[in-house]
Amino acid sequence: MNRTQKFALNSLTAAISQIVVMIVGLITPRLMISTYGSEVNGLVSSLNQFISYIALVEAGIGGAAIFSLYKPIANKDEQGINRIVASAKKSYRQAGYIFSSGIFALALIYALVCSTETLGFSTIFPLALILGTNGCVDFFLLSGYRVLLTADQRNYILSSIGIVQTVLRTLIICILAIFRINVVLLYALALTPIFVKCIFIYIYSKKKYPYIDKNAVIDKDALNKRWDVIYQQILGAVQTGAPIVIATIILDFFQVSVYSVYNMVLLGINGVLSIFVTGLPAGFGELIAKNEQDNLKKSVSEFEVAYYYLLSIVYGVTLVMLLPFISIYTQGLTDVNYYSPTLALTITLNGLLYNIKTPQSMLIQSAGMYKEMRWRATIQGAMIIMAGVLLGIPFGLPGILIGSCLSNLYRTIDLLYFVPKNITHGDRKGSIFRMARVILNMALIYIPTIFIDINITGYFSWILYAIAYTLYSVLVVTITTVIFDKKEFISLINRFKNLLFIKWLKKK
Repeated sequence: MNRTQKFALNSLTAAISQIVVMIVGLITPRLMISTYGSEVNGLVSSLNQFISYIALVEAGIGGAAIFSLYKPIANKDEQGINRIVASAKKSYRQAGYIFSSGIFALALIYALVCSTETLGFSTIFPLALILGTNGCVDFFLLSGYRVLLTADQRNYILSSIGIVQTVLRTLIICILAIFRINVVLLYALALTPIFVKCIFIYIYSKKKYPYIDKNAVIDKDALNKRWDVIYQQILGAVQTGAPIVIATIILDFFQVSVYSVYNMVLLGINGVLSIFVTGLPAGFGELIAKNEQDNLKKSVSEFEVAYYYLLSIVYGVTLVMLLPFISIYTQGLTDVNYYSPTLALTITLNGLLYNIKTPQSMLIQSAGMYKEMRWRATIQGAMIIMAGVLLGIPFGLPGILIGSCLSNLYRTIDLLYFVPKNITHGDRKGSIFRMARVILNMALIYIPTIFIDINITGYFSWILYAIAYTLYSVLVVTITTVIFDKKEFISLINRFKNLLFIKWLKKK
């Protein structure tokens, strides 16, 4: 398969995966809150975030290994691939021991410090250990194969197996929650599908890459970019997880639950957008490795047009439909107030600013320019923590998210300066105008709500309004894209048509 075909297959399976994750993301939290309460939901959300921070002990291993694999995979250098995978496995195993120790320490400290009248040591301690088990399995059994499949642009394998795992885990949780099984036992039994995932990935990798030898001599230079990649991974973890951590510290589990419900929707939306990025860093990395500058500029320009087209539609509809959805979703939940127009606005704005820099962030990953971004990442991380705490104390969750918005805005401006100068060697004006057009599109999409009263009484009416606004959004964004980026838009349509034609011929 060529790059376009791999991208299409990766996107298709990622799309199915994200649809499944979105559906699960809507069903599971609602069931858990109604069965076990908002405080338990807040506890689980908070624990998962702290566990993701402990997982930073592997920071840099995956990114550095994937970057190092681009060249040997492009050159079909089996020995080189083998040595890099062996290096990654060894490093992941070492990190796994540290991670396991960190999980035990988290469980003990969290259980002692965060116990409440309804959630005691006997619940928090084992629950933290169980939630951390997923990470342990990944470190010791999956990570080496995962980096190889990702670098080889075979994300569709990971997505397909992930779908099976997600469906099985959700079925287990829902069935046990309906019968009100103890929450600790529920999450313990929900671990079963990850071992099914391990078996599938192991069998496929052994068949696809029979030359991989676990006893191969490691490449000591394969992960020399690890410590440069760490800053980028820490930044990502801080950026996505800081609101929950800050809310846990300065607010309470109930407010963490409120944030997690809104964020659940945004995670689903971001997952949809990530579909169209799946596998692309490896593809752009190949162009950069081969020094195909003209092809790189053309591909980046077309990707920006396509991505900002989707971003405008997705976040334009989100701006209009998020709060009505939250109202329906949380109807009947009375232990805390989930309705907050200010929170809906700030979390949508933060999601937009987080995603608007994706094309530029992706090129940093493709080019392996992690070291050059260290101090920039440090500034952004410091901004979200300081601003989040300072604004969160007086203004609560909206204040925390405004702090996140400011850090994302800084990062976007910085990347607009860095990427054209050091990677694409092109004009940044095109990117700036496309970003500005996203804001314009969202404004045009929102305008009808000023004159039309949205009267939503249930999920069916919400779906009808969402469809109507989506169609309107597609019309608005298509018109503005044709006006300002007609050449790239036509090129994208032709590329898509050619891809469909190739598939049709193969079926013949």
